[in-house]
Amino acid sequence: MATHLSLYPAILIIPVILLLGYGPDAPPRKLFWQRNRLEVGNSSSSDSYSEEKAKNQLKVANVFSWRPVVSFLLWTLLWSSYILVLCSIYVQQYGGLQELFKRTYGFILTIQDLSPNIGVLWYFFAEVFDFFRNFFLIVFHGNILLMLAPLALRLNHRPCFLAFVYIVISSILKSYPSVGDSALYLGLLGLFAYELKDMQFSFFLLSGYVGVSLLSPVMHNLWIWRGTGNANFYFATAITYACFQIILVVESVSAMLNHDRTLTKLCTTAVQNVKS
Repeated sequence: MATHLSLYPAILIIPVILLLGYGPDAPPRKLFWQRNRLEVGNSSSSDSYSEEKAKNQLKVANVFSWRPVVSFLLWTLLWSSYILVLCSIYVQQYGGLQELFKRTYGFILTIQDLSPNIGVLWYFFAEVFDFFRNFFLIVFHGNILLMLAPLALRLNHRPCFLAFVYIVISSILKSYPSVGDSALYLGLLGLFAYELKDMQFSFFLLSGYVGVSLLSPVMHNLWIWRGTGNANFYFATAITYACFQIILVVESVSAMLNHDRTLTKLCTTAVQNVKS
């Protein structure tokens, strides 16, 4: 439903598939093997049966459940087809589905409306030459797609956090962002309070978000209503807002990976102590 309204949430199908296949966020799966080795080492009889039991538990931990994924994709396809049929019937006298896609998804992708918003694309495409417009459209929209696969491969064991990262990235690079985008991913931060407790620049990010929230309407009022400022005043707050979002993504991903590395080191140290 969110994809039907704004297109960008389509990228969330990747973390949804990982969530249905692997389950909720968990430490890296290789830790299950180290944990099982630790349990075998602690047991009094480390025979072949215990080793075989550990291997079976590892297979269970690494298995990807395709059944809920296939069921989800089938129901999504069915629902999407149903919506498209209803839309085609309703807009048949206005040009059909082709005109619908042109005026909704095409409008989002081509960025025809350059009204000021909290994003940065409106200002950029107001300044860029028309000859280079198509090139930069491909660059900006391609940036989102290029980040999907690397993040999915690295964070496949944490699908909920992966969805959080995708939402922040789309909020930065989407053509017409809103305050609701920030409200969504900031509300999800509480899910990872333990993993992100060592995140740096937390106070800096909090101060930045508060400052942008206060300055953005002031600069908009000075430029649009009073006419005492110019577009650079408002664009300064927009680009500052984008920079804070980038810092949030980088720091949160770095903190999550450091948390996983700490778990790996602790588990490896425990295994080595048992062996010694």
